[in-house]
Amino acid sequence: QVQLVESGGGLVQAGGSLRLSCAASGSIFFISAMNWFRQAPGKQRELVAGISDAMTTNYADSVKGRFTISRDSAKKTAYLQMNSLKPEDTAVYYCNFRLRQTFNSRERDYWGQGTQVTVSS
Repeated sequence: QVQLVESGGGLVQAGGSLRLSCAASGSIFFISAMNWFRQAPGKQRELVAGISDAMTTNYADSVKGRFTISRDSAKKTAYLQMNSLKPEDTAVYYCNFRLRQTFNSRERDYWGQGTQVTVSS
């Protein structure tokens, strides 16, 4: 059984910073992609940032220059450093890992439970 546990959300004023973490546990052979998504009330879930096992990163245009994704593969953990936060960044943030549990198993997507980020103006 694989579990993803997020932490680091909370309430912050506009211009402030938060750092999210997502740690995976369970039987895991290899994690290829680690991603962060977010979903604001009444909106669809959107990709915020992603990082591959080769450390290639990609970001939504709305967060470029403000957010930084990183990973510690040995710890099976992804991070999202969020700076210069804006009220429009308010959402539930979800981590998503694409991984294989054994050498010859298929890759599957796993999701965290979500953590609330609220940015006040």
